[in-house]
Amino acid sequence: MNVDLFDFDLPPDRIALRPASPRDTARLLVLHGAATRDRHVGDLPGELRAGDLLVFNDTRVIPAQLEGRRGDARIGATLHKREGPRRWRAFVRNGRRLRDGDTIDFGAAVSATAGDRAEDGSWALDFAGDEPVELLLERAGRMPLPPYIAARRAADARDVADYQTMFADEPGAVAAPTAALHFTPELMAALEVAGIGHVTLTLHVGAGTFLPVKVADTAEHRMHAEWGRLDAVTAARLNTARAAGGRVIAVGTTSLRLIESACGDDGKVRAFEGDTAIFITPGYRFRGIDGLLTNFHLPRSTLFMLISALMGRERMQAAYAHAVADGYRFYSYGDASLLLPGD
Repeated sequence: MNVDLFDFDLPPDRIALRPASPRDTARLLVLHGAATRDRHVGDLPGELRAGDLLVFNDTRVIPAQLEGRRGDARIGATLHKREGPRRWRAFVRNGRRLRDGDTIDFGAAVSATAGDRAEDGSWALDFAGDEPVELLLERAGRMPLPPYIAARRAADARDVADYQTMFADEPGAVAAPTAALHFTPELMAALEVAGIGHVTLTLHVGAGTFLPVKVADTAEHRMHAEWGRLDAVTAARLNTARAAGGRVIAVGTTSLRLIESACGDDGKVRAFEGDTAIFITPGYRFRGIDGLLTNFHLPRSTLFMLISALMGRERMQAAYAHAVADGYRFYSYGDASLLLPGD
């Protein structure tokens, strides 16, 4: 499909630079079948049904952005994906000044040696020393805000908490599963009272989630692989919920993509651990989920293609036009949408 089909106009002032406070006061655009409703995230218990099951991603964002020097050259690195105990794949700024075997000094007694450069432009970085890389990043790294926020303001102390979900437990992501940023303990308690359950899985979101689609046809785009794990107990709960008539609602596209990666043609979810590079576009047949709660996405992005596959491209174009006109806040710190294709 032509990538231009997934374009839309977004005024820059619709891009949220801070999250709503409290988090569950963010607005919620509900698309249920042909119906459209303007709500707030706190209204979610009334928009779902007893027996439904929400699926959260428990990945934890690490301070994955580093600034350093190779001699006189300034080098910026955004870690993308772990490849070993001390090796990470990274997207590098000013990479033309870097060669295989060069050492980059990131300050705070943190350094890494550049390895091979992959076809996607990312470099392998091997961190020196014996300390866990997570400790090195705590010293020298900073929170990796999305580029559309970082271009307008610097990351600060508020982002350390704001850009982490209440479910964050497994370190390894370089971007937050932002749909879950809207949830609070109070909202989770209200969902439990309403008979709506929840489970968690892990998918470590990579920096590739922010890379633009540079090809004209979706068939030519290649997704970056991300590591995920969905255990047998969680798989059983998903299958049991659907067998009992409940709906599986993915909270975020990361949860959705891992469930679909773990689901067979028979609609049964199985345990999964490993890399996934699933790319969902219109025409895809969803097997493991019945709905999605997600933020508003970039034009021409793989995520807008995914929600167009779930709800229909024209439906999503109209919904986004409504969201823009009605003042919804977009992207990672913005508002949310609940997408229910219908029964």
